[in-house]
Amino acid sequence: MKPSGTNRRTFVQASAAAALTSALPAWAQSQNFPAKPIKLICPWPAGGSSDAVMRALAESASKALGGQVIIENKPGASGMLGPNELVRAQPDGYTLSQVTIGVARLPHMQKMQFDPLKDFTYIACLTGYTFGIVVRADSPIKSVKDLVDFAKANPGKFTYGSTGNGTTPHLAFAEFANKAKIDLTHVPFKGSADGLQALLGGHVMSHSDATGWGPQVEAGTLRLLATYGSKRTKRWPNIPTLNELGYDTVSDSPFGIGGPKGMDPALVKKLHDAFKKTLEDPAVLASFDKYDQSVIYMGTEEYTKFIRDTFQSEKAVIERLGLSMKT
Repeated sequence: MKPSGTNRRTFVQASAAAALTSALPAWAQSQNFPAKPIKLICPWPAGGSSDAVMRALAESASKALGGQVIIENKPGASGMLGPNELVRAQPDGYTLSQVTIGVARLPHMQKMQFDPLKDFTYIACLTGYTFGIVVRADSPIKSVKDLVDFAKANPGKFTYGSTGNGTTPHLAFAEFANKAKIDLTHVPFKGSADGLQALLGGHVMSHSDATGWGPQVEAGTLRLLATYGSKRTKRWPNIPTLNELGYDTVSDSPFGIGGPKGMDPALVKKLHDAFKKTLEDPAVLASFDKYDQSVIYMGTEEYTKFIRDTFQSEKAVIERLGLSMKT
């Protein structure tokens, strides 16, 4: 028996209602987001330059979203404890993390809990670090030339700290050592604060890191030997780059905000727009300026492509330095 017109209309209406109901949760999630505090993981210790910048971003994003963004510090594992947590988190936007280019590098060096090409949503790239090498002010090492001369005369005895194995401060200085044909000893730390304490305490001879060491350089307790960017910094225009000293070492290190894989596109856009807006906030720009960081903005699509491209380019660097994962 054929359904009557009334029954047909009832069936169509019921089907439309069911489709609308199934689509409602995702739509409602993005419209009502955030309904509770958002956890933004800073995978470095409290008190360092990354922590300060991430807190400025969280406070600004809170205003843009109309909800609270709370920083949670998870230091260790070369900044990978945040990304590790994203693998286990729900894709509801309430767990985010700072994402450094370490996610595209470390999988070439060791077994990781994640696949950077499959396990994350890359929301937005926001800024990047300036790196340099510092020694204590009373150190007999007064220049990069002094460092190279000492290292050649004392193979393996010059020690330098960094924020962890496989981080940009580690690999940039390892590449410099490779170009200078010197043998140095690397000492990894959980973050900037730990490494600087070790340097000031005389436990290492130098520290390679982002510009969290700036206040000590300006106070005269540390000496800056060189920076690693493509050009000299505005803050220390008299300090040379490793590149201009002839060591062909340039390291610019963008970072951004990531979430778990499988996030609803409308939710990603809402978070992207909020974090992009932080780049107009004078307080955020002041924190960038304090630590010699510039705005390096990439939207979701561009940032995702950047990570994919970086994953391939980092493989070549790791192989050149002989640091590839042993299989």
